[in-house]
Amino acid sequence: MVEWECLLAGGSFEELVEAGEPRIVAGQGNGGCVVFAISSRLSTALAEAEHSRLLDVAASWAQLRAEDGEGIDAEIAEVIVGDLAALVDRSRRQNQSVYCWVA
Repeated sequence: MVEWECLLAGGSFEELVEAGEPRIVAGQGNGGCVVFAISSRLSTALAEAEHSRLLDVAASWAQLRAEDGEGIDAEIAEVIVGDLAALVDRSRRQNQSVYCWVA
């Protein structure tokens, strides 16, 4: 989420942490799962991004993951980012929030 927010909305990891993002809403104990709230800034950036921008972000994200030794196929990255943008768009129209669960 932090990488997506930095890529889509700008800023740095340090700035996001200082702003309290991503906000943990559940978990955080002893290696268990954690649930983060997707920030309003990231939510807005995802919902308002043009398709070409989402493709660029997906490619950049796949490259960042590869640099950290976590290869992710560019096409899969495009699907993930595109599906997340669609989910955020639907949730915003229903006045709902989106969360990210990490195990």
